[in-house]
Amino acid sequence: MKVAVPVLIIPNLVMDGVQVVRRGGVLAAARGMGVLLAFGVVGTVLGTRLLMVLPPRVAVLAMGLVVLTFVGINTTRLQPRVPRAWSSWLAPPVGLVAGVLGGLANVPGLPLVIYFYSLGMDKAEFIRSVAFTFVSFKIIQLGTVTYFGLMTWPILAWSLALTGLGLGGFWLGLAVQDRLPPATFNRAVLGFLGALGLWLVVRAAL
Repeated sequence: MKVAVPVLIIPNLVMDGVQVVRRGGVLAAARGMGVLLAFGVVGTVLGTRLLMVLPPRVAVLAMGLVVLTFVGINTTRLQPRVPRAWSSWLAPPVGLVAGVLGGLANVPGLPLVIYFYSLGMDKAEFIRSVAFTFVSFKIIQLGTVTYFGLMTWPILAWSLALTGLGLGGFWLGLAVQDRLPPATFNRAVLGFLGALGLWLVVRAAL
């Protein structure tokens, strides 16, 4: 995990950056995100520190549980909704939790996606917000792992090499997504994530 987390940051950052460029509206997405990102910085530092001191199986278990939670929410079609006025006090805990999960297991997306969805954003605003915060959290994480010495030169080289492969898979995924019916595509993704989550939990328990 101490290698996997930093080596995947740059590929994730580049692919999320492509999403931001494709969707546009960065300034609109950035409005009102200051508190969320500020607490995300604190959470990312805490999560990265936990990654360094906790046994590797704890980070693996955390990642597996987050993935299974995501699959469970999508499978049950849970649709939480909260008033927009609540965002001022929801942003700090969401940012903190997303940062900790990002630093520890490289998966800040679950609390962010649930948060934006629960605010009842329309499709365009939702996509812009997700893309913008993903890029922001990855930039924060890149600085944090570099500060803690986890981003070594060999890991950086592997990360840059994987970025090229990741972009190839990214465009292939977009092509497949365009050709498959949405329901079929979603079931395939959830099936893969469910199997991955179970494998991570079992691996951490052994």
